[in-house]
Amino acid sequence: MTRLSVEMLAADAPAPITSAGHAQLGIAVLVGIAVIVLLITKFKLHAFLALTIGSLALGAAAGAPLDKVITSFTTGLGSTVASVGVLIALGATLGRLLADSGGADQIVDTILAKAGARAMPWAMVLIASVIGLPLFFEVGIVLLIPVVLMVAKRGNYSLMRIGIPALAGLSVMHGLIPPHPGPLVAIAALKANLGVTLAFGILVAVPTVIIAGPLFSKVAARWVDVPAPDRMLPQRPSEELERRPGFGATLATVLLPVVLMLLKALVDIVVDDPANRTQRVFDVIGSPLIALLAAVIVGFFTLGRPAGFSRDRLQQTVEKGLMPIAGIMLIVGAGGGFKQTLIDSGVGQMILDISKNWSIPAVLLAWLIAVVIRLATGSATVATVSAAGLVAPLAAGTSTTHTALLVLAIGAGSLFFSFVNDAGFWLVKEYFGLSVGQTVKTWSIMETILSVVGGALVLLLSLIV
Repeated sequence: MTRLSVEMLAADAPAPITSAGHAQLGIAVLVGIAVIVLLITKFKLHAFLALTIGSLALGAAAGAPLDKVITSFTTGLGSTVASVGVLIALGATLGRLLADSGGADQIVDTILAKAGARAMPWAMVLIASVIGLPLFFEVGIVLLIPVVLMVAKRGNYSLMRIGIPALAGLSVMHGLIPPHPGPLVAIAALKANLGVTLAFGILVAVPTVIIAGPLFSKVAARWVDVPAPDRMLPQRPSEELERRPGFGATLATVLLPVVLMLLKALVDIVVDDPANRTQRVFDVIGSPLIALLAAVIVGFFTLGRPAGFSRDRLQQTVEKGLMPIAGIMLIVGAGGGFKQTLIDSGVGQMILDISKNWSIPAVLLAWLIAVVIRLATGSATVATVSAAGLVAPLAAGTSTTHTALLVLAIGAGSLFFSFVNDAGFWLVKEYFGLSVGQTVKTWSIMETILSVVGGALVLLLSLIV
């Protein structure tokens, strides 16, 4: 799949809810995105409300009946939450269990104890990547940046030399690797194979994070040479635990969902017989819901029990993990509603009609669409779920591998140049004690490198496989 073709659109696609022409649809898309951007940046409205209003504005500008716009939005919201809501909840629970039990600290302490000065940036990438698997990006920052600050202060390291690799590890997981919500929504929208997407995602993520993390951190440390701010050095809020889970058990628990998903993908390739009992078993245990649920249940025994958690304490940990995700789930759901409004208005068909004679790879188009929405909204998740709706028609009739690469192209594009309309920008700025200019020269450039390198690798793979 290196060139676009109108035949990619499924023949049985439903009729659009509006008869607007391409020009009006194009204006409607710009209106919808502009409304979302203004509400988020100018009026500081929550992204859920902004996406809801933006969807209505898009439908109105496209000349669609309001009742059909509402139906499209609620249908998209419902299907998105139905497909990823439980996964978001399970991922948040596993992340909270990892933090409260001391398992995250155990991984950090073990790796840092074995890493010398030259290996420390590489150790930080490894720590962030492993810890970041089940965590949302914002949660990962809150969990890991205190560790980054302590390592930089006690070891007298450059803050950027330690911090950039950790941020790169967290960010690449957020953009490219399921079970994060953005990639999962894109997988569902494009009907991609999760195991294949995960395998290609890891293949793309490793060289990408090396370039944007340890290698770029050398340059970033020369551009911005600042010490760890004393005011942000952490005082651990949680009580000191008498004992913590072991390193091996913690690592195995965190990696369990990834291993199960990859095993499912491997069995699907080797067996390739839906009626085969072995394949059916792995189709179940390798589904994201069962894989994450298994990790949570195993974590009760490998993380909670060694930390001395009672049943009541485990229940409290689960509740603490679930409470903060309401906003995230609503944003993801509203992003799905916006995506469905785009689809039902005929925007996907419009893109196919306009671009069918372009000599441009589909993965490059997917990356560019995600980049534009990322720059407009500041949210990687909103960029992913919105771009997935626009790109979904391009995936119809393509191979399993190229559909997976479309998902990864969207994920890579969603990371492009974090700026002032991104909450992550301000988190990094405040935790590291940077100015706006310093944050741009370090964090924003790192995000851009992740996006460009990741997108280039996905494009290269699309030309090879």
